[in-house]
Amino acid sequence: MPDATPRPRRSVLYMPGANERALEKAKSLPADALILDLEDAVAPDAKADARKRVAAAAASGEYGYREVTIRVNAPGTPWHADDLRAAAEAGPDAVVVPKVESADTVREVERALEAAGAPDRTAVWAMVETPRAMLDARAVAAASERLTVLVMGTNDLAKELHAEHMPGRAPLLTGLSLALLGARDAGKVILDGVYNDVKNPEGFEAECVQGRQFGFDGKTLIHPSQVEPCNRVFAPSAGQIDRSRKIIAAFEEAAREGRGVATVDGRLIENMHVEDARRILALAEAIAGRGA
Repeated sequence: MPDATPRPRRSVLYMPGANERALEKAKSLPADALILDLEDAVAPDAKADARKRVAAAAASGEYGYREVTIRVNAPGTPWHADDLRAAAEAGPDAVVVPKVESADTVREVERALEAAGAPDRTAVWAMVETPRAMLDARAVAAASERLTVLVMGTNDLAKELHAEHMPGRAPLLTGLSLALLGARDAGKVILDGVYNDVKNPEGFEAECVQGRQFGFDGKTLIHPSQVEPCNRVFAPSAGQIDRSRKIIAAFEEAAREGRGVATVDGRLIENMHVEDARRILALAEAIAGRGA
């Protein structure tokens, strides 16, 4: 069930599942998507209560245009199976599964969700956060039609690599590239990892720009203050929109005249440029349609 049309996922904000005020506040934030978190943000003795709270929130229908997902605890933990059953019953837009390293894990999650009665519309988002996951990203991304999104777990990846967090993310670039290649080869969406220093807006915006330039569809976030700059960076710019319209118009005119190529501002335009232009315009229209 890959998405037929671009759905904005510029900003994807983690919200702690144990915090009722945070779940309420999320209804007014301009994030494209929310990850209601049962994993890292919830202490072990609060998992059961958070599960009920998050399931109720996801089933409420009170989050408007925002894509609502539930991050369950990782496979192999004591809470994973109960989280999947609760998520299946709630029917969120997606279930976010951490620590996915293989296609087999994806298929196991898919079977568990279907056995628990998850609606067809509930997708799987797989978090890739280990060296093995980077090396097998294509197999993970292609494991199921229900899987629609890969989510980078850059904090865990840095930990596994014994790498330092640094501007430009040089130690992570190979992993980021491998995951992007795997996602694109399988035709799936991919989200960049979080930026930890919420008091460094310049550093955050620079990393958003890097992620967009790499080809990520959006970025996962840990604080509401990160939503607006992320939305801005990952949205098509006015210049991109204008150029995309020119490309399509020029190519259509060339086609009417029996030519297979066209030029825009002195540059050769082929069908691949037209496809990208149409993608950009479709994303811009989808963003405009939600007024964000």
